Amino acid sequence: MKILLASRNKDKAKEIREKVQDLDIEILTPCDFPDLPEVDEDGETLEENAAKKGLELHRITHLPTLADDTGLEVDALGGAPGIYSARYAGPQATYQDNVDRLIMEMAGVPLGKRQARFRCVIAFVQDGDVNLFQGRIDGLISQTPSGNNGFGYDPVFFIPEKGKTLAELSLEEKNEISHRGRALAAWVEFLKSRRDKGI
Repeated sequence: MKILLASRNKDKAKEIREKVQDLDIEILTPCDFPDLPEVDEDGETLEENAAKKGLELHRITHLPTLADDTGLEVDALGGAPGIYSARYAGPQATYQDNVDRLIMEMAGVPLGKRQARFRCVIAFVQDGDVNLFQGRIDGLISQTPSGNNGFGYDPVFFIPEKGKTLAELSLEEKNEISHRGRALAAWVEFLKSRRDKGI
């Protein structure tokens, strides 16, 4: 089964391929379709953005399409950056730019008030139908980055139960507990149930 991932993010594709490695699935990306347009993520929620990306690329390619939108929600910042997480420091922001801005915005916030959560919404579009899957992980925003694994805000997202940031976990460990890992697990169970029913 070929599935189009509606993202050019190589790190995201790596996580998803690891999650489906036991299934007979080939993950394609827009890099395999050079003429695919960029989808404007102008929704007001993670759900709207994920569904829009999935539907637009499915309509063009006719392939089953997997799209996600992920947001980091920081309590001390009123839930920001939220849907703007990927472009928190500007439209062309790098991972480091976004982390730097977050650290700056959180300067002076005491350890006891640095609660945050990652939320991921996955939209799977097949034959025009949209199914949504969600995952969440709670943690704290650390004062300084730590770890070289992962991507995005992983170096400053501290998980108290693990005593580590997401960037200090292996990919396998991260996929077990992360917001995207949990959403993907729900999606994989959905695929397996359809396969078992012969759909």
